[in-house]
Amino acid sequence: MKIICVGWNYGKHARELGADTEKPQHPAIFLKPETALLKDGKPVYIPDFTNQLEYETELVVKINRLGRGISEKFASRYYAEVGLGIDFTARDMQNEARRTGAPWDLCKGFDCSAPISNFIPLEELGGDVQNLNFSLDIDGNTVQKGYSGDMIFSVDKIIAYVSEFYTLKIGDLIFTGTPVGVGPVKIGNHLEGWLEGRKMLDFHIK
Repeated sequence: MKIICVGWNYGKHARELGADTEKPQHPAIFLKPETALLKDGKPVYIPDFTNQLEYETELVVKINRLGRGISEKFASRYYAEVGLGIDFTARDMQNEARRTGAPWDLCKGFDCSAPISNFIPLEELGGDVQNLNFSLDIDGNTVQKGYSGDMIFSVDKIIAYVSEFYTLKIGDLIFTGTPVGVGPVKIGNHLEGWLEGRKMLDFHIK
């Protein structure tokens, strides 16, 4: 099972991190290993190797059939459920990796860096993956809001692009990028993630 992630897929978020504000030609893709997944509301422990652990709330799409070289016009056939996830990032390590041109594997793919919700049928949310609102609350305060229609690359474009390089398999997850508003967490924080008014994530930082 693969966890495929898209970086800088919302323009305002790209700008808040100082990324190139010009629309990229292709999505920025990176992977997390399966050991990054954290389920069932288990707590996230801040690793010793970072002094700046930051949340990135994302709409997540689950692949439901095998495919490679998928045309964008057929991409919607490859998913029927969505969920919410957080791409936790060791930001201090990522900043150093960006400075030196090193890969992002360690700052993005460490154990338990991807808390994930249960998945619900897209049809229950109106059927349009590009018309979904999601948000993150920390200690009862909303810190991040996203609308999937603001993605630079749509879900179908992401699937078409990624499937040029990787065979997509049933159960693969695509983290579709985070909107503006990322920030640090600290011990004791209570995080709650919402998708179209439904609470999808509920866990603590330890």
